[in-house]
Amino acid sequence: MADKVRLGGMALPNGVLVHGPTAWACAIRRPDGTLEVAAERKRFRTDERTPPLLRGPLKLLEAVAVLPAMRKALPAARLPFERRSVLATMLASAAAVRAVRGSRRLSAPAQEVAAAVLSFAPAVLALRGSELAGYHGAEHVSIGTYEHGERRAKEHERCGSHLVGPILVTTAFGQAIAAKAPAQTRPFARAVATVGALGVSTEIFAWMVRNPGHPVAQALSRPGHEIQHHVGTEEPSAEQLEVAEAALRACLELEEAG
Repeated sequence: MADKVRLGGMALPNGVLVHGPTAWACAIRRPDGTLEVAAERKRFRTDERTPPLLRGPLKLLEAVAVLPAMRKALPAARLPFERRSVLATMLASAAAVRAVRGSRRLSAPAQEVAAAVLSFAPAVLALRGSELAGYHGAEHVSIGTYEHGERRAKEHERCGSHLVGPILVTTAFGQAIAAKAPAQTRPFARAVATVGALGVSTEIFAWMVRNPGHPVAQALSRPGHEIQHHVGTEEPSAEQLEVAEAALRACLELEEAG
């Protein structure tokens, strides 16, 4: 039996994006109810030779690099952060993070934990309302069912929400160290700490996927699971599943064509 293609995905307010090692596909539901699908080869890809701590940032860049091509192929596709309420929350979150880091009442570690939590507010808001949570559930069900060969739940063990636990820990630690840098170099130190936290978190996440029964892995995955279960996903409708499965099939066709 052939090995399963390793897939990832992204829910949209009106569809699902699925990406594999070399290709991506997106399916959306248009306002008139029709289904529209586009699929292409990736123009930017990482591989197994990427150094460990660079894998996370480069994988994120690989995922983001797909979006312009997707929007060009599917102009009607909408992104989660295009809603005005989400953009307003992003601005408010940035202001709150700045205020927290300037507080004299909190210790440096407490400031960074609070700042990390506030940074997730826009993402949590983006998942609430409209149909995004349903499409997120459809993405998980379709990919999980393909991977396991049986109908799976709306939560998925490799969802990016499981990075929340590792990122909270590594970001708080890294930014607390960066806060001790001289004032003139502190912005650079914070930037390095942010990239470093993402790289370390990705490696921790990969270990969590390989060791799901380990107590540390379970503790770190708990915040992400709760976000998925209570906020990030909803049981998808038959129409949403149809969209997710169309994206999955189109991506697999390109991946299996070689």
